[in-house]
Amino acid sequence: MSLVEINFDGIVGPSHNYAGLSLGNIASASHKGEPSYPRAAALQGMAKMRSNLELGLAQGFLLPLPRPNFALIRELALDAASEPALIAAAWSASSMWTANAATVSPAPDTADGRCHLTPANLVTMIHRGQEWRDTRRQLALAFADERHFAVHDAVPASFGDEGAANHMRLCESHSATGVEVFVYGQQGGRFPARQHEQASRAVARKHGLDPARCVFIEQNPEAIAAGAFHNDVVAVANEHVLFTHARAFADQHGAYEAMRSAFPALEVVEVPEEAVSLEEAIRTYLFNAQLLTLADGEMALVVPNECQESASVWAWCERILAGSGPIRQVLPVDVRQSMANGGGPACLRLRVVADPATVDPRFLLDEGRIERAESVIAEMWPEQIDPVDIGSEALAKTVIEAREALLGVLALDELA
Repeated sequence: MSLVEINFDGIVGPSHNYAGLSLGNIASASHKGEPSYPRAAALQGMAKMRSNLELGLAQGFLLPLPRPNFALIRELALDAASEPALIAAAWSASSMWTANAATVSPAPDTADGRCHLTPANLVTMIHRGQEWRDTRRQLALAFADERHFAVHDAVPASFGDEGAANHMRLCESHSATGVEVFVYGQQGGRFPARQHEQASRAVARKHGLDPARCVFIEQNPEAIAAGAFHNDVVAVANEHVLFTHARAFADQHGAYEAMRSAFPALEVVEVPEEAVSLEEAIRTYLFNAQLLTLADGEMALVVPNECQESASVWAWCERILAGSGPIRQVLPVDVRQSMANGGGPACLRLRVVADPATVDPRFLLDEGRIERAESVIAEMWPEQIDPVDIGSEALAKTVIEAREALLGVLALDELA
């Protein structure tokens, strides 16, 4: 098999709104109650996917989940007089951030030689905890070939699991055997730590990973308190490179030593506090970037435009490009609608190392699928959603019809 890294981006759903439901996500909280622009958000996401295709990379997608979630509305006995946050949860488009869709262990890492995927249970937030069963259904369709994939149920809800946003993989190449790094938090701080250590260990066991090739690291409580609700807000890895803020982990040097012990070829690109403060790194989502290996072997960092607009962050980016380190390109992209809700380029994608020929081709993007999706989005996604619109029958009709139209043009009607 020819194994490559495929980025599966979430298509932003037609109910995209700013309800501020995510405690600890400062960007989400700060934009609570503002108008949202679902059409612009989805087209920005499609443009990012198109740019990855133009770089010669394999690109897939995951679809918006059914919204509003009438099952949740029934289970909570919600009506117009109910708590607005609960109603908003049933309308949330947060599945767009597919870094939280699942944890993925590629075939070279697993005991049975298959790629394993475990949907995240996301139990710390109700608007996210409702997702996993629909996510699993979609993953089971995209990765249906059981000769090559194993799609599990989520970890039991007593242990919070946030998926790939707290998981990194170190390897000589994507097709080589890797070391999987699981980052967890400890409770008791200003904001909830969303990844439980036991959830990470359960995923490693479910996937049949070699314990000697797994590393479990505690996230810095200061980073969580500053708004790094997931590890991918302060650190990202690609092949042999770890790109990280100096305050990402509870024991920074101990974390490096643990990773090097399992993976001696580790190359750390650390951004010191004096160059970019933790707060500025979180505000601009410098580390919530896609660190990608291009066809020529060079690495590129896909960052949000907000990085280019920050004097300290962009000065650091220019400094690394002038040096001889592994990151040779920094590519800004416009994902402002996602950023305003607390998700940068890395939040929008799930990395799956696999042979594209083993994936259901309907989930792999080409120019034709992009054009069909963009056409539906431009025609049917709401241009604007105001807070008072959430819960209305008129908006529900629009959102449902828009999603169904997208499923139709992508030949995925079985997900209706």
